[in-house]
Amino acid sequence: MPDPSPSPLVEPDTPESLRHGTYEDAQAIFAGTLFVAMALMLFNQAGLLVGGTAGIAFLAHYVTGVSFGKLFFLVNLPFYWFAWTRMGREFTLKTFVSVALLSGLTELFPHVMHVDYLNPLFASLLGGLLLGTGCLFLARHRSSLGGATVLSLYMQDRYGVRAGKVQMGIDGAVVLMALFIVPPERVAYSVLAVLVMSGFLWISHRPGRYVGH
Repeated sequence: MPDPSPSPLVEPDTPESLRHGTYEDAQAIFAGTLFVAMALMLFNQAGLLVGGTAGIAFLAHYVTGVSFGKLFFLVNLPFYWFAWTRMGREFTLKTFVSVALLSGLTELFPHVMHVDYLNPLFASLLGGLLLGTGCLFLARHRSSLGGATVLSLYMQDRYGVRAGKVQMGIDGAVVLMALFIVPPERVAYSVLAVLVMSGFLWISHRPGRYVGH
């Protein structure tokens, strides 16, 4: 009969052993924003967009020609107060770093990577998976890409409106605005990318499955 006692070679998990260190947070934030930056590069190349403040920045980019990185950083500035008061200092600082890093990476990518041909269907599928993976990295290390995520959590905390409904409303509004700027077939591919991202997060980000904090 096997011995039910734990192996002496395996140390039991403790709150301290599960807590992320500074190095772990740094590598996760960098990797997460790098994945998201690559997804946004694919979307920009294929003429697609995403929801939330990133989608607003994309629409403004298509209309004005100003780079996405600059617009994304500016659009997120008003949301840091919500994050500071509702999510705490650590979350706000990590979110600020993530947004600033993503803005910088999206400015850098055109100088280090270029795709000569990109099918929009492939861009929506791969981009959705990259977005979901990047956001999952950030969420597991108490960070985000600001904007709609912060506002959704604030509305839920302050008024009792489910965060998912707020997020869906914001994304829906961005898609409706996009119909006046982006060709309908590109909007359809963009919706597919959001569904791929949401499905990935729904499957992969479950309470209790990942206990590090």
